[in-house]
Amino acid sequence: MRIGELAKRSGFSRDAIRFYERNGLISADTREGENNYKSYPEEAVLTLEVVRDAQAAGVSIGDLSIILSQLAAEDSDSFDGDAFLADKIAEVEDRIAASQRFLETLRVTRKALSIAPLNTQTSHITAR
Repeated sequence: MRIGELAKRSGFSRDAIRFYERNGLISADTREGENNYKSYPEEAVLTLEVVRDAQAAGVSIGDLSIILSQLAAEDSDSFDGDAFLADKIAEVEDRIAASQRFLETLRVTRKALSIAPLNTQTSHITAR
């Protein structure tokens, strides 16, 4: 598929797709012909979904590149994938825990604001 279709199906801009390609997260084959259009494989859509989820979880492009290249590698003897992934899992779990704590803070604050008298907030402004 060409970049326009990949952009439409993945929800990423063409510039973002080119960025991920430059960083080795996805690849394209150049077609022969006078225009030399790039053709992206079907799995590029799935890879970009993984990229979106990983970035939302705070995983860096560098770490994503390592993960994806190791998954595609035939010889991974020099890379301890289990330890690397265990570290990433721990990092994401820490982010989830922090997000849950902050979410609870937001809920408590919202509840406190909903029951606080509105006059108190405006009386401080008019009293000055």
